[in-house]
Amino acid sequence: MLTSDELERYARHIVMREVGGPGQAKLKAARVLVIGAGGLGAPALMYLAAAGVGTLGVVDDDVVSLSNLQRQVIHATADVGRAKTDSARDRIAAINPHVTIRTHRQRLDAGNAMALLADYDLVADGSDNFATRYLVSDACYLARKPLITGALGVFDASLTTIRAHERNAQGDFNPTYRCLFPEPPPDGTVPTCEEAGVLGALTGVLGSMMALEAIREIVGFGEGLVGRLLMVDARAMRFETLAYARDPSNPLNGDKPTICDLAVHAS
Repeated sequence: MLTSDELERYARHIVMREVGGPGQAKLKAARVLVIGAGGLGAPALMYLAAAGVGTLGVVDDDVVSLSNLQRQVIHATADVGRAKTDSARDRIAAINPHVTIRTHRQRLDAGNAMALLADYDLVADGSDNFATRYLVSDACYLARKPLITGALGVFDASLTTIRAHERNAQGDFNPTYRCLFPEPPPDGTVPTCEEAGVLGALTGVLGSMMALEAIREIVGFGEGLVGRLLMVDARAMRFETLAYARDPSNPLNGDKPTICDLAVHAS
């Protein structure tokens, strides 16, 4: 049930035919885990909180630095030196006191991933490295959790939704992250954010789109991004969508799967 305060707070959702009271109730009941309280996680967390997602979890082991503030809008100057999870928690509470916030001040790894995912319905991955993206996508498949994953370049960004544990209308498994990107690039071939830079506003665009995709997945309207990669070119201000399909040779839900746990990610 929505309280009178919640009915007023979410009034602009509730008047929408695609959301309405039932959709808002789904958002209130939802539990979303956001990986990273950085450039992508910051706007995603804020819009998910504003939308009324009932439980938000945030995983991050970092502290706020001054150079984060150009894009990580969930943190403020006074938060420099604080744990990002603590700063994010306080901002979310200020945005919407109806949201339950769970902080996980730790680095997600092969040893804790399955336990972290267990209490959530959906995962939004805003991590900034390939190792974590592959780990999260494999863990979500094994835990049977839908995943929304975003990635940033200097002037480009991409977004897709993975539901590889489910089958499509034709009875085939949906594609995995490994169907889209079979192998991570060799170490050192992709410059880091510190090396190449990043447009702050671009992180806001993609992080907000991650929140939008999560809301659509929870409420159940529109055409999701399963099997589709949304690409953003900030130089040309152009959006394109690439369709991709399950690779029968992928190691997760392929014809001869070889990954049955997260041992492949253990260091």
